[in-house]
Amino acid sequence: MNATRERTRQEPHRTRLIGGPGLLLVWLYGVMVVGAVSRSAYQIATEFDRAPLAYTLSALAGIVYGFITYTLVRGGETARRAALVCCAAELVGVLTVGTWTLVKPSAFPDATVWSDYGMGYLFIPVLLPLTAVYWLRTARPRRTGA
Repeated sequence: MNATRERTRQEPHRTRLIGGPGLLLVWLYGVMVVGAVSRSAYQIATEFDRAPLAYTLSALAGIVYGFITYTLVRGGETARRAALVCCAAELVGVLTVGTWTLVKPSAFPDATVWSDYGMGYLFIPVLLPLTAVYWLRTARPRRTGA
């Protein structure tokens, strides 16, 4: 009993990130993890030589989605900051790959999760980080002070 109390005193209080809209974000990121990782794993295992860049980028997207999902579930200020950084990096990736696939489609013989700004995934890959960054910035715990 005393060990539990001691641990509680030493651990900083974690602010939940999955309340309200955060729960929807966790669910959507979870779906994207399953979609991106399963698709890229299959493609890497069966036809990697056809479009190695596209399949590797899809796998990377799945890993990023997984990390963001983890940080949202974990909660706390450090996790919130890490999720913000990852969402910003994800947005840069989506915009870069999306533009690249439009400007030079021959560079991608097969689509990635982020091709055409995520058109194959109903544009969720471009809308999700925008929504997540907005929510993570506005859901920031308020400091109370004198």
